[in-house]
Amino acid sequence: MISPLAFVSPKAKIGKNVTIDAFAYIDDNVIIGDNCHIFPSAVIGAVPQDLKYQGEETWTIIGDNCVLREYVTVHRGTASKGKTVVGNNNLIMAYCHIAHDCILHDNIIMSNCTQLAGEVEVDDYAIIGGGTLVHQFSHIGGHSMIQGGSKVNKDVPPYVVVAREPIAFFGINSIGLNRRGFTPEQIHTIQEAYRILYNSGLNTTQALEKIEATLPQSIERDAILTFIRTSSRGIVRA
Repeated sequence: MISPLAFVSPKAKIGKNVTIDAFAYIDDNVIIGDNCHIFPSAVIGAVPQDLKYQGEETWTIIGDNCVLREYVTVHRGTASKGKTVVGNNNLIMAYCHIAHDCILHDNIIMSNCTQLAGEVEVDDYAIIGGGTLVHQFSHIGGHSMIQGGSKVNKDVPPYVVVAREPIAFFGINSIGLNRRGFTPEQIHTIQEAYRILYNSGLNTTQALEKIEATLPQSIERDAILTFIRTSSRGIVRA
């Protein structure tokens, strides 16, 4: 159902069973998947707030089963990536901002007033507390949890909780991992990896080598190693 008080560009592609409420604004070059709900006054696909944008054709893509609450803004991409993407099954609460060229994967929760600067990437099942500010080019790992009001200026590794000011590692997201069906063995591997990384007194390179040498190969171990080794901004510290 599309409210007659909403603006939906004829160039937008809207999936099945989508609700677009009054005063929502859906601009050109927007794709919205099935079973989404766009609440009042959300703006999807607006021109990015980036001076390098020169009117090139770029896109905003929203996956299936997403909820974008009141006053959410999702800007289109620039020539950098060409698109801003919000994946499937995401809940984006009121007043959140997703800037140009951000890539959000699946099953993410962004609480009220969270602000993502340009080219941020957020992996599956991340939870971002209300009022969080995320620096451009940051990477937030899967199954992580960020305390509300945080200022994220480093990459957040997978499976962790980060909190305090300045932001720092606070432990692993054991409650979230249990809820999502991780086994005790998987959680133990994650705990051991971060114990070595943050509490062994080793530098990052040494800690990663020790993790790889002492912990058996697993999806979780390898996800941690790959994330940290490919981090361009460096990870949050203890």
